[in-house]
Amino acid sequence: MEADIEFTLRAASKVKSLIDAEANQDLKLRVFVTGGGCSGLSYGFTFDDEVAEDDALMKSHGVSLVVDSLSFQYLSGAEVDYKEDLQGSQFVVQNPHASSTCGCGNSFAI
Repeated sequence: MEADIEFTLRAASKVKSLIDAEANQDLKLRVFVTGGGCSGLSYGFTFDDEVAEDDALMKSHGVSLVVDSLSFQYLSGAEVDYKEDLQGSQFVVQNPHASSTCGCGNSFAI
């Protein structure tokens, strides 16, 4: 499955620095959607060194982003970015499919 998810340079730079710190160049950022959060669905982020046959894989700015087939339907057309502000630092998703989001931006509804 080919991904149509935008991965910003800022997000890619952060992923690359985290991968370099782990000293495992096989790691990829896995983005997924799970039930829960104040709006019904939540985004999750983890590192993975494997790609399943039905995963969407995107390479951008020298790093890889992986999305499982169930989460892909919610994330297609989204943008993954990384932000640092007074509230902390985190990966964030700008999702055109979200009808509403919570204040923290980690939870959304379709």
